[in-house]
Amino acid sequence: MSAPQTLFARLWDAHVVTSQGDEDLLWVDRHFVHEGSHHGFAKLAERGLPVAEPELTIGVADHYVPTRHRERPIGDPDIARMVRTLEENAEAHGFRLFGLNDPRQGIVHVAGPEAGLTLPGCLVVCGDSHTSTHGAFGALGFGIGATEVAHVLATQTVWQKRPRAMRLTIEGPLGPGVGAKDMALAWIAKLGADGARGHAVEYAGSAVRDLSMAGRMTLCNLSIEGGARMGMVAPDETTFAWLEGRAFAPEGAAWDAAMAWWRTLRSDEDAVFDREVTLDAAEIAPVVTWGTSPEDALPITATVPDPTREPDPARAAKIRAALDYMGLVPGRPLEGTPIDRVFIGSCTNARLEDLRAAAAILKGRRARVPGMISPGSSAVKARAEQEGLDAIFREAGLDWVDSGCSMCVGMNGDLVPPGERCASTTNRNFRGRQGPGARTHLMSPMMAAAAAVAGALTDARPLLKGRAVA
Repeated sequence: MSAPQTLFARLWDAHVVTSQGDEDLLWVDRHFVHEGSHHGFAKLAERGLPVAEPELTIGVADHYVPTRHRERPIGDPDIARMVRTLEENAEAHGFRLFGLNDPRQGIVHVAGPEAGLTLPGCLVVCGDSHTSTHGAFGALGFGIGATEVAHVLATQTVWQKRPRAMRLTIEGPLGPGVGAKDMALAWIAKLGADGARGHAVEYAGSAVRDLSMAGRMTLCNLSIEGGARMGMVAPDETTFAWLEGRAFAPEGAAWDAAMAWWRTLRSDEDAVFDREVTLDAAEIAPVVTWGTSPEDALPITATVPDPTREPDPARAAKIRAALDYMGLVPGRPLEGTPIDRVFIGSCTNARLEDLRAAAAILKGRRARVPGMISPGSSAVKARAEQEGLDAIFREAGLDWVDSGCSMCVGMNGDLVPPGERCASTTNRNFRGRQGPGARTHLMSPMMAAAAAVAGALTDARPLLKGRAVA
């Protein structure tokens, strides 16, 4: 009899083509590329090579694309060239492209799954670190570098060192106004930005099972911010119900066969993990970051850390430097910290469910600061408009724009001005992430919406009372 296996080990072993030293050559089931992947195609062209498996390669225009005035030519010539190069590569190599004006366009980690291209048991790669998002479907999803992009394009395989397996269990019901973003920031704050380094994290426990697919994608998306190589959730009825009927999901007999296999994709009861961590969901409150790393996170009810109370000199120096950059005073309450703008978007929190949560707070209220809302895909944008969410945002005084990575990474001109403080639903808050000198506070869509209404960091829960979140 074979030894009990983790879900991670089962999927990894199923994709090994061969091994050499401490590395395995893995077969890739889905390779997502974007306009920033042009370096990989250039390496292919240098060697006169075709794309090995165009049917398994999917192009998405998302990282640099404008989120306003899509009907006009792209103003930045460098961005225009990258988008055009992606289109030319798709035509030359015959792979599927969700281009700028395609109704399926969106942020790759939103558009890919909603099309049914990400399926349980798949190995998914992309030249973007937040490819860990796809693990929400019981898949292996991880980001790769430019050289590896070229290797996958040429061979449909990638060399990787096998990570260790970690199980992160979150048990119990979440409180009102608490969601996947809070869960993720809470565990990263507890374990640190390197807390899961070298591990593939499987999320387990009743709080995880109770999450929607959107919540699971948020949780897996942020795995990389805790140092993990990837995150995953075992597929279940929630997964299957979400996938059924998607454009590229199996149909008919193929669906039945896939389901029979997908139901086996779980860790064996006696499987041994290299590391086990357990959190109590009842102890998780709405979280905001105060510093320049996702680990610099605390409940909104907490106070700004005081470096003089930190016994570790290196940690104290790091806190001091972060507070200096962020313009915060030790010991002051986080709640009430004035903000200058809000951003709701990114591959972390721009799905329809996220927009509904923000709208629940904003409906009938006015934002005290400017801000923008960029849906995760063109399909999400269309659905949100059908539901009237765009009207809620506009009436609150916020800008409703097109889909793209936008102000998360600031590659397309959507920037936070120097010195301004932004309540953001994105995934990273390091110095200058949203623009030179920008100060970023990470939080959930509900918390960002509440900050817009208050003009300051605030607890969303009082604003949620008497309101239903769809």
